[in-house]
Amino acid sequence: MSCSGRTAVSFMKSITLGAAAVAFGLSMAGAAAAADISGAGSSFIYPVFAKWGEAYKKATGIGLNYQSIGSGGGIKQVTAKTVTFGASDKPLDDKYLADHGMIQFPMISGGIVMMYNVKGVKPGEMVLDGKTVEEIYMGKITKWNDPAIQALNKGLKLPNEPIVVVHRSDGSGTTFNFTNYLSKISKEWADKIGSDTAVEWPVGLGAKGSEGVANTVKQTAGAIGYNEYAYVIQNKLGYSKMINKDGKIVSPSLETFASAAANADWAGSKNFHVIITDQPGAKSWPIAASTWVITHTNPQDPAASAAALKFMAWAYANGKPQAKALDYVAIPDNVVKLIEASWSKIQHDGKPVYMAK
Repeated sequence: MSCSGRTAVSFMKSITLGAAAVAFGLSMAGAAAAADISGAGSSFIYPVFAKWGEAYKKATGIGLNYQSIGSGGGIKQVTAKTVTFGASDKPLDDKYLADHGMIQFPMISGGIVMMYNVKGVKPGEMVLDGKTVEEIYMGKITKWNDPAIQALNKGLKLPNEPIVVVHRSDGSGTTFNFTNYLSKISKEWADKIGSDTAVEWPVGLGAKGSEGVANTVKQTAGAIGYNEYAYVIQNKLGYSKMINKDGKIVSPSLETFASAAANADWAGSKNFHVIITDQPGAKSWPIAASTWVITHTNPQDPAASAAALKFMAWAYANGKPQAKALDYVAIPDNVVKLIEASWSKIQHDGKPVYMAK
């Protein structure tokens, strides 16, 4: 295990990821203080939000109350204005943002990993490719010793056991990126299943949240699932290497996630709408993803909006070590400047509620 992996395990043991909605950054269990920042959504970003929230609380005394309920839930809550910001691993389209008076900006990038619970197969010992994963999730490959899997793993003894497919049951940006990748790999998947935060799965067991998928795979012999890397490390699950777009075998790591993220043209995109799955590059991880923060341009509580933006600015400036320790890829500084400039659209009485220094 890498040094960063050990750091992730150490940190993740100190927090509980099993709840559908998790509040953190509070000095005591109970009601959050009035000044605390409220957000909800992506469970992909939760581990690093938790770490940032803990550090920000120590630095400022202001807590972060973030509900890890999935991207779909986060979009619903921010649209309904029940939280100050939402977080989604699927960017919203231009029309939705315009119709609801919202903006979005990227907060972090990272990697989605295929995790497994296969007796006798260690973490990182198995190799998979996109076509094999697609056929597993189509229900075409049903045994771990299937010739297609065995061909990718010569010399590895794979059991003659059924594969138990696990997927998200809730609206999930992780699902969006995973199915986006499969749609790029397979025309059949693109035509029959497609890519979205929720799809009609051909086979498999549904589990709620990244936490639920990790727990289900951990408790189910022969299971396979997709998840953000920190959850895989925290649960000490097996995870596969992947064959990327360039035909190279790559392991999940900060380096391979960063290689994929390096292709993101944030500056040239409208509303920071960039998907980074199946990127070229010898070292690029194939199922890379980003998380966007979504918030209103005309907030009903300007002070709360300003507090949230101040936290985001702090995270961009000070949160890179925590992100790196958990194998997340920080947003480049030149893009952060563009993001912070976009915050001028968030106004009250004709004036920006907060402008980064």
